[in-house]
Amino acid sequence: MSDLSSGLTSDLTILGRVTSINARNVLWTADLIGLAYRHEAWGLPDRDPRAEEFTRLNPNAQVPVILEGDFVLWESNAIMRYFADRHRSGLFPTEPHERALVDQWLTWQATELPPVWNYAVQALLRKNPGYADQTRISESIESWTNRMQILERQLDKGGGFVANGRTSLADIALVLSVHRWFQTPFEKVEFPTIDAYYEMFSRTDEGRKYLGQGTP
Repeated sequence: MSDLSSGLTSDLTILGRVTSINARNVLWTADLIGLAYRHEAWGLPDRDPRAEEFTRLNPNAQVPVILEGDFVLWESNAIMRYFADRHRSGLFPTEPHERALVDQWLTWQATELPPVWNYAVQALLRKNPGYADQTRISESIESWTNRMQILERQLDKGGGFVANGRTSLADIALVLSVHRWFQTPFEKVEFPTIDAYYEMFSRTDEGRKYLGQGTP
């Protein structure tokens, strides 16, 4: 597109590279609900989100972004909630207590996991030479493992799901986070319930699509 903000139709377009975990959150949600959409790969090395045509849509130059008519929305969790609400999906329940629990764990994923995994992921998965401090790598792994222990206990308590005993938006975000855990090479503590959770979602159509070696 030469100008992403002009000539839009009422069709849904999702902008974001599939290698972005946040874009996969949105794509998986759309697939699970059964939405028809166009997908455009934005984000390096595909297309630079710092380009003016993109920053007019999201001044943060981050993916994903959705376009729906003249409606523009960014931030993956907001998009996931919007999809579920607009299409009355049980992925984000309407009953207040159930909804609050899904929102709690969706927020927990976004605020607790990326900050602690970042250094280890940069060093061990992305092989970024600027992340070579072994002490910081160890600290990142330790903090990440502690958060995974919290998830293990919650899945044990919730019968294999993070909230309300069934698949929700929070599970989409969390199973993709578990995928990142497995894809990052270091010696891991065994979490059998997380293993079963990951295996269950890996067998779904969406899991086969988004939990591959090429989507860390």
